[in-house]
Amino acid sequence: MIMLVIATAEVFAYALSSMFITQTVAAAIADLEVNRWVLMGVINLFLLVAGFFLPPVAVIVMTAPILLPIILAADFDPYWFAVILTINLEIGLITPPVGLNLFIIKGIAPDISLRDILMGSLPYALCMVLGILLLCLFPGIALWLPNLIMG
Repeated sequence: MIMLVIATAEVFAYALSSMFITQTVAAAIADLEVNRWVLMGVINLFLLVAGFFLPPVAVIVMTAPILLPIILAADFDPYWFAVILTINLEIGLITPPVGLNLFIIKGIAPDISLRDILMGSLPYALCMVLGILLLCLFPGIALWLPNLIMG
């Protein structure tokens, strides 16, 4: 099932990029006269909702061609955004309705109810949201190592 979703996402991403729709959508969004932090908030909400229903690889393959030009036009660091993207998609793995990791834990510990597993994962999801907020306030947290290595 996951391989089917990934294959579908790859075909969709290829179709978008080959028809220049990706560039048109990205340019239209980048040209909007909105605060860059409002744009980042909308992108974060979009990624969070997408992560609820799709595996991370599928979301990355489908959205990266659209989001990268938007991120660059808004003058955000792409490495910083990659960390934000990853955290958003990890939240999707531990929250319903799909929450793949919740079902993995249920398979490992079948005697624990899915509700208890979900309630146990919520503090981690909240910590990840706090992490995203901290990274937005202090981007140097995610950028100090790449800056150190790449100069």
